[in-house]
Amino acid sequence: MAETIRAEEEILAPVEEARRPGEPQLVTFGCRLNAFESEVMRNHASAAGLGDAIIFNTCAVTSEAERQARQAIRKARRLNPEARIIVTGCAAQISPETYAAMAEVDAVLGNEEKLKAESFAALSLSREPVVRVADIMTVTETAPHLISGFAARARAFVEIQQGCDHRCTFCIIPFGRGNSRSVAVGAIVEQIRALVANGVREVVLTGVDITSYGGDLPGKPSLGALTRRILNLVPDLPRLRLSSLDVVEVDDELKRIIVSEERLMPHLHLSLQAGDDMILKRMKRRHSRDDAVRFVREMKAMRPDLVFGADLIAGFPTETEAMFENSLHLIDDCDLTFLHVFPYSARKGTPAAKMPQVPGNIRKERAQVLRARGLARQKAYFARLLGAPARVLVEKSEDGRAFGHSDHFAPVALSFGVPPGTIIETRINGATDEHLTATAA
Repeated sequence: MAETIRAEEEILAPVEEARRPGEPQLVTFGCRLNAFESEVMRNHASAAGLGDAIIFNTCAVTSEAERQARQAIRKARRLNPEARIIVTGCAAQISPETYAAMAEVDAVLGNEEKLKAESFAALSLSREPVVRVADIMTVTETAPHLISGFAARARAFVEIQQGCDHRCTFCIIPFGRGNSRSVAVGAIVEQIRALVANGVREVVLTGVDITSYGGDLPGKPSLGALTRRILNLVPDLPRLRLSSLDVVEVDDELKRIIVSEERLMPHLHLSLQAGDDMILKRMKRRHSRDDAVRFVREMKAMRPDLVFGADLIAGFPTETEAMFENSLHLIDDCDLTFLHVFPYSARKGTPAAKMPQVPGNIRKERAQVLRARGLARQKAYFARLLGAPARVLVEKSEDGRAFGHSDHFAPVALSFGVPPGTIIETRINGATDEHLTATAA
């Protein structure tokens, strides 16, 4: 499952960037890969003169994500009757007819088409309704896309990989993204250099299944090899992060980097999904419960300050109370601090949708229990940090206050203004359920 945009927000919450003069408005749902691709589309649409457009980059991880996208599209049309509304992303790729049938929508672009300048150039020449969605499974390469920066952000996401060769029984995303294909090392390094030159202080390597990186490239470079090249070839990059990792696919080189490189931030997000071996087997996951626990313990033995986050699904088909308890205990056994919890959502066309379903109310109740355990662990982690130093990358600053994240990806609020992009030494002096507070060290 592709990694969410940031740990402190739900995957379904859209990120809406303010429209700057001459630029379209981007509304991004879902994953960090979508965030990167929204910047690519912003550049293409601006160059094509589509400054009046509102582009919805949709997500198909859950049916709720699609419902929220449709709701946002209808609202946008009511508020902007003259705007050009373009819908793209995974939901549009998988069900283009759904969005083409909406009276509010002027154009539907597939996941391959949305990254091509010519798609937006064509839209600028005609106001006729357009649906351009090709068969994503026929795409065999991922072209590099060079962007100079992210709108009003000190952190940037960089696509290193697209698609997925695995077929987890709950997941529709491979049918929205296609098979796995990697961006060449040189193109990734060039992209990161350009971002750093334009003030980006932290880069997050993102994709659908980043631990599969390089298998389709000459020489088959691993994710570890790519990470080493980035750190060596872009010495001015202060902070590097990795998005969601599959614990059984983390290569030995990457493990060495995780425990030895200070510029690789000590926060890892794991794609776990469940803590019961039978459920993992029915999901067609590649790891066992023991694999997950062993990985965390191995990494923390070598770098004790590592902090872990994870995705967990509550109420997967056939999940019994005992199976759920195994997932609940995994939070403690894997020392998880930041959780993304999803009630299972049946996706038409996936094998899991045909399995015996857990009642919806039970799924929601189990999700609440997982979230409560995660919040308790997060609060305990925050309490341990009181009085401790923390290095914070400032991402927002307004009204004499600032907000950013520590090296360990803990959200930190500062009671004083600091320019975005500043990395500042602070001392933690308080905590709420949502974030830490700090003073200048």
